[in-house]
Amino acid sequence: MTAYDLYLVSPLLALAGLAMMVIIVDLLTRRTGLLVGVAFVGLAAPAALSAWQLAELVSTGESRLSAQGSVVLHTLSIDRFSLFFNFLILAAAGLVILVSTDYSRRMERLQGEFFGLLLLSATGMMLLVSATELITMYIALELTTLPLAAMAAFLPNGRSSEAGMKFLIIGALSSALMLYGMALIYGFTGSTRLDEIAAALSAGASAGAFPFGSMAVLLAIVLLLAGFGFKMSAAPFQMWVPDVYEGAPTPMVAFLSVASKAAAFALVLRVFYVGFDALGGDWWVLLAGLAALSMTIGNLVAIAQRNIKRLFGYSTIAHAGYILVGVAAVASVDGTATFGPSSVLFYLAAYTAANLTAFFAIVCIGNRINSDEIADYSGMLRRAPFLAIALGLALIALIGVPPTGLFFAKIYVFAAAINTGESLMTWLVIIGVVNSAVSAYYYLRIIKVMFLQTPIHTERVGASWPVNVALGIATLAILWLGVAPTPLLGAAERAVSVLSGG
Repeated sequence: MTAYDLYLVSPLLALAGLAMMVIIVDLLTRRTGLLVGVAFVGLAAPAALSAWQLAELVSTGESRLSAQGSVVLHTLSIDRFSLFFNFLILAAAGLVILVSTDYSRRMERLQGEFFGLLLLSATGMMLLVSATELITMYIALELTTLPLAAMAAFLPNGRSSEAGMKFLIIGALSSALMLYGMALIYGFTGSTRLDEIAAALSAGASAGAFPFGSMAVLLAIVLLLAGFGFKMSAAPFQMWVPDVYEGAPTPMVAFLSVASKAAAFALVLRVFYVGFDALGGDWWVLLAGLAALSMTIGNLVAIAQRNIKRLFGYSTIAHAGYILVGVAAVASVDGTATFGPSSVLFYLAAYTAANLTAFFAIVCIGNRINSDEIADYSGMLRRAPFLAIALGLALIALIGVPPTGLFFAKIYVFAAAINTGESLMTWLVIIGVVNSAVSAYYYLRIIKVMFLQTPIHTERVGASWPVNVALGIATLAILWLGVAPTPLLGAAERAVSVLSGG
């Protein structure tokens, strides 16, 4: 490995080193504030290294970093696409660390492990979004999933233990399916690199009349989608989501709901748009079916929920469906159009802002009232005006109402689908619009409870200044993406231009 290889993976090494440092600091002190400070400030190192790499790309005008004889570049692609997700993951991790300041006191003996595992999972996510080789992708997925499974079981109660066990077992099953699909792809193409897979599949597809060129490839794609569906929390692979969201520590759920989802969709875009693009897009119908199923199941079942964390579990399933509309649009567009994938990236960023805002408010309120039942949020506007307004804004954003980022994100995703010219995609957009209207019912029900009902208790609900700072940043991001979406739209379009070049 050369010095340039170390430079390419330096953000990953810095983040993994920070995780180790946090655990060591925990051995020397039990001060929560110090752990939070080290973990949060330490994120500046991987962020600065990623910014350095982005600056080099901008100055050279290249689509990706490259060097003669680099071993790393056979398995990773350091490009605008991966760096876009690096910044998104680091931002989510930093805000979750800040908001965990008060909540982490529930895990008095495991605070260092909690922050260390969160950073290790973030390392896996950053490795995942850069991976261009199947074995590297599998290792990155396991590095992402296993720390999250451990974190899910951190609370000293039965629900948390159940959440961790379900996440681990179902995650293992999905990984097995995905690994079997990867083995079939390797057996058919003789390679685990996406560029070589694309070349082999192109030759195979043109040589036969069978869809995808081979029954083995068809089965492999189905198995890969099953494995990826777990990571994306898409139906019908969503059975773990409600129980994990309800039982796991709320800050971990906040990180899982946005960062893990973003990394999973980055993986899906790179695998299908680069590795399987040569197949001509037959598989976009499978993605469209997953999108419709996810939107419908997520929204309909969420209506009956009384626990706010469980409700957000079904909400994230529905939003996985909305995002899959953009992914399906990627597959059905001919040529090198980037309208579909850029809509996915913008949606993920807007969803990150809205969902983090909602979960940060839930962390603060739930930690003080010791309940996650929606009924216990009665009159929260009087008890915690800032938290209630922030949560209300996040709920309005998740519906897709202006002037919030998700309003433009949904328009962008649906426009990408209609732009394909496929009648099935037009019907998928209609399903998405109807489901957005359905989601308004259960989101507005929470707002009604907080703003219009009489408080059950009268004591004030507040949070420490780091938590308020994190909540304020996430709330402002919702409004900023709704009022001035152009910079992020441009960044998303430049990021996905890498995919069209293979």
